[in-house]
Amino acid sequence: MQPRTTRGGAHDEAVPHTDDDAALGAEPAAVVAGARRRAVRDGDRQIDTAHLLHSLLEHDPEVRAAVGDPQRLARLFGYLVQRSIGYGLRWQGSVEDSGAIAVVAAPVGAGGRDGRDAPAWSPAAAAAMAAARGRARRRGEPRPAGTDLLAALTADPGSRAVEVLERAGIPARDLHDRIETGTEEYAGDSGGSC
Repeated sequence: MQPRTTRGGAHDEAVPHTDDDAALGAEPAAVVAGARRRAVRDGDRQIDTAHLLHSLLEHDPEVRAAVGDPQRLARLFGYLVQRSIGYGLRWQGSVEDSGAIAVVAAPVGAGGRDGRDAPAWSPAAAAAMAAARGRARRRGEPRPAGTDLLAALTADPGSRAVEVLERAGIPARDLHDRIETGTEEYAGDSGGSC
């Protein structure tokens, strides 16, 4: 039987995880490690898409540029921080499953060594990681970039990441379309403020 909560500490952060291997590379592994730490700190049983989005924004300047101007980013970070003290509390104890896939094991290269040192992955987060890898392969790259993961996160309209983006006034579908067409950098609203 696995424990419901995971305790983290300095020792846990020093233990190498399979994220650090060649399957992910350094930058995506840092995003995954940040999402894991955030889930543990928040007392969540699973790493979800909002954890991934938060960590991705912290680690990747290209993703921040794709999301938008400093006001949009500040509003988005505000919503992400509120998940542990505000509306995100309703997510605790529930599984993020937007219906993207039925049953999911931890993504290859995304879990801890034996499952005891890391929260599980929500089905939606695991699907996003797999989709990011697939997008990278279609581009001929061995590892996903931050924008690959952002595209995957914004493609699932039922995910927590999309819910947070929408609450922050960032239309996830528009962001996804900009990434897919290669116009990731936010050019501003044509119709006024967001």
